[in-house]
Amino acid sequence: MSHAYDQLTPDTILNAIDSVLVPQGKLTSGHQLALNSYENRVYQIGIEAEGDAQPSSVIVKFYRPARWSDECILQEHQFTLCAQEDELPVIAPLVIEGKTLFESHGFRFALFPKQGGQSGQIENLADFEQMGRLLGRLHQTANVVDASARPTMTPQSFAADSRSFLLENDFVEPELVPAYESVSRDLVQLLQQRWELYSPSLKLVHGDLHAGNLIWHQQQPYMLDLDDCALAPRIQDIWMLLHGERDQMQAQLAAVARGYELFLPFPAHELPLIEVLRSMRLMHYSAWLARRWQDPAFKLAFPWFGSARYWSEQVLNLREQLAALQEPHLQLIG
Repeated sequence: MSHAYDQLTPDTILNAIDSVLVPQGKLTSGHQLALNSYENRVYQIGIEAEGDAQPSSVIVKFYRPARWSDECILQEHQFTLCAQEDELPVIAPLVIEGKTLFESHGFRFALFPKQGGQSGQIENLADFEQMGRLLGRLHQTANVVDASARPTMTPQSFAADSRSFLLENDFVEPELVPAYESVSRDLVQLLQQRWELYSPSLKLVHGDLHAGNLIWHQQQPYMLDLDDCALAPRIQDIWMLLHGERDQMQAQLAAVARGYELFLPFPAHELPLIEVLRSMRLMHYSAWLARRWQDPAFKLAFPWFGSARYWSEQVLNLREQLAALQEPHLQLIG
């Protein structure tokens, strides 16, 4: 079956960008480099040099058709632009003649400046404290941004709906359906109980802040890809940065909190939700792969999805999450 992205040919990409840049006196050079992205299509595009200037590049993101409304995308852009205006290190879309979202050949797209640097897990506690300061400031900015069109992150939207989609569309290996049905039902029920117990406030967050969405340049972390910004507990932007043994995560958490509290009260009351959010993300990930399975790029990148081994591991992972939810949660110490 054909997919919408099949129409996104090299000529279509260059023509779309030229439709925006040519009126600004710039022209693409023809150089294209596909970057690592599956939800959207992202490319580094060469720009012809003017006079004695050095050749430059721009990053273009073509949004997945029919995923977000224009309003939803523009609220993401506004969030990033407000953060940039507040001097936060984010990669904001380029504003060209007052616009950040463009359309060509049925595709919506945005242009971004190229940002050099390196990604990788945070190891140094000083860097965790720096991330805490950054997140405190980001959440301050988020408090004044309209996010009414952005999605919400709840056990229903991320876990229960994901479970239903996978089972109703026969994505689970048949022999493992009973095991998956049972453990996922128990997990969803427990997630909902915990959610109701702690009644978290849903506020605008980055939503997908892990090491791969940070670029470090001259000891400064730049936040990438706010495409998944959502209304969620604020601890969502913190837990994915933590890694290692429990004592290591406790130290990392304390470092983040020291930086965060320079700008906002640290959401320590949301710490019991870390394993809830991890479980939600785990279930949502499987459904995300399933919902995108008609996209040929997903079959190439995730050939193991849908195998008996994959679903066996998922059943095991969900059982481990049920056990993790019974363990004491991380504490803010120091």
